Amino acid sequence: MTGYPPIADHGMVGDLQTAALVAADGTIDWWCTPRFDSPSVFASILDRERGGDCRFSADLRGESGATIRQLYLSGTAVLVNRYLAPGGVGEVADFMVPVEGTAPTTRHRLVRVARVVRGSLPFTFSCRPRFDYGRAPHALDRTGDHAAVLRGPGTDLHVQVTAPAVLHADGDDLTADFTLAAGEVAAVVLTSVASGEPAPAPPSVDGVTAELEACRAFWLSWLRSSTYRGRWYDMVNRSAITLKLLTYAPTGAPIAAATMGLPEQIGGERNWDYRYTWIRDASLSVRALTDLGFDKEADAFRHWLRGRIEAGRTPSGAPLQIMYRIDGDPHLTEEVLDHLEGYAGSSPVRAGNAAADQVQLDIYGEAADAMARGHDMGDIRGWKAFSDVLDWLADHWDRPDEGIWETRGGQKDFTYSRLMTWVAFDRGIRLAAAHSRPADTAHWTEVRDTVFRQIVERGWSEQRQAFVQHYDTEVLDASLLLMPRVGFLSPTDPAWLSTLDAMDRELVSDSLVYRYDPAASPDGLRGSEGTFNLCSFLYVEALARSGRLHQARYAFDKMLTYANHVGLFAEEIGPSGEQLGNFPQAFTHLALIAAAMALDEQLDRAESRPGPGPGSAVLPSEA
Repeated sequence: MTGYPPIADHGMVGDLQTAALVAADGTIDWWCTPRFDSPSVFASILDRERGGDCRFSADLRGESGATIRQLYLSGTAVLVNRYLAPGGVGEVADFMVPVEGTAPTTRHRLVRVARVVRGSLPFTFSCRPRFDYGRAPHALDRTGDHAAVLRGPGTDLHVQVTAPAVLHADGDDLTADFTLAAGEVAAVVLTSVASGEPAPAPPSVDGVTAELEACRAFWLSWLRSSTYRGRWYDMVNRSAITLKLLTYAPTGAPIAAATMGLPEQIGGERNWDYRYTWIRDASLSVRALTDLGFDKEADAFRHWLRGRIEAGRTPSGAPLQIMYRIDGDPHLTEEVLDHLEGYAGSSPVRAGNAAADQVQLDIYGEAADAMARGHDMGDIRGWKAFSDVLDWLADHWDRPDEGIWETRGGQKDFTYSRLMTWVAFDRGIRLAAAHSRPADTAHWTEVRDTVFRQIVERGWSEQRQAFVQHYDTEVLDASLLLMPRVGFLSPTDPAWLSTLDAMDRELVSDSLVYRYDPAASPDGLRGSEGTFNLCSFLYVEALARSGRLHQARYAFDKMLTYANHVGLFAEEIGPSGEQLGNFPQAFTHLALIAAAMALDEQLDRAESRPGPGPGSAVLPSEA
């Protein structure tokens, strides 16, 4: 299939309630509004013909030797496509001013500002929305040379331009072509509103320039809360901004990724919808932000999480569901959008997520750990609800489940799930003591210790000299790289070091780490997948904490070379080094932050000791 940009060939802009992907050629090929999990307005990344897009770029067809560069303004979420040509130098800046506060809104503005700094450049603009994932028609309503409305079901998209741009109808779509000389500026403003809402005021060059500066100031101010001053400052900041962009401000709930349907294998069926809040992913995201000093975001998520705990039983009868919509709705019915061909022909394209009904017991550990990192357990009712969750878990922890990777190959006694139930009881016991709250901590302690013994006895393979994926297999699983971080064992424990060695031999390929071997442990799905970026960064963290600093730094530096041109990562790295899966992926960026901080800490310790420094060796084989 042709016509699709590489997944990595994108930057992201957002306003903390929705987000859009902008390709390096100036095409917005993904935008859902008014929320992250709303139906798409632009989705040509999933179907180049039916998905819809909005392109705004310099027209370089007559410019021999012209180049395009995409970048973020440093420390911000303002994305710039810069056009360098013999006839002129110009750029288009894309941004969305963050919508602060806790009130959801149906009005969202995506601003695109073009300017020329030398010579002159022609620009071309087209807007082809395809509402409801490309299933719904729209009507064009012209309101003048510089404004029009594209009306879809329940949503109106207002398109406004400043002179010298003039909008022209192309069927029910819009186009514009114009030229800017040095010093001239023109803007395109896309405003989505609920059907029938008033039109936005006409934009002005001065107005959109002020908006751009306000957006830039917001992000620079937000970053000042970060306490990170380590060796990988720019990459950590970019990951922090990405996690913030993936957080729904009205509830404080982070989503797993901005997209749906992007494949883990080109042409394969592992194409999932990640625009929801996973208890696991969100809890780990909050830990990363807390470690950087962003306590406000962590508190907001814990408030959302307490709401889910206090809400009581889910449709399955368990106290928590593995994922929710960003407003806390547990219903995520999965449907196949069979009218879309999928990215580069990768079908089926799924909206919603049937895995929401799975049993994944590890989420109670991640949730308890997130709660334990706060200073406020909430009111008495909140504590009782949390305590009731652990009482329920005490009766249900010893059962098979689908595990962290949401396999569709049947329930197993997954070691990682048991590990995180141990974490749940461990953190619950600590919370009860720290806040002097009533709880059956004697029973929790008994269960915690029983879980510990079971993991050591049944999750350990004498043959492999390693902890394994589940109790009936010899297969390794990279999720267990979290064992030292959660405090189950020391990072220098011989049993852990031998597990790390086994993973290094079987799951690691030149610093890139596979989740597990699906051929050895069938997961119920056809095809294969690439190495998993979360696991690659967890591997770096585990190496660093185990004292293998040369190997850790090599692996980390190598992983950073797989970032795209603006510092973003998808879910996986494919066999040719390409980024695969939904993009950008919160899991990857939170793990990058954790790896950087662990490596900084261990390198600082090593450099403070006398003798050869950690940089005296450079090859992983010398570690």
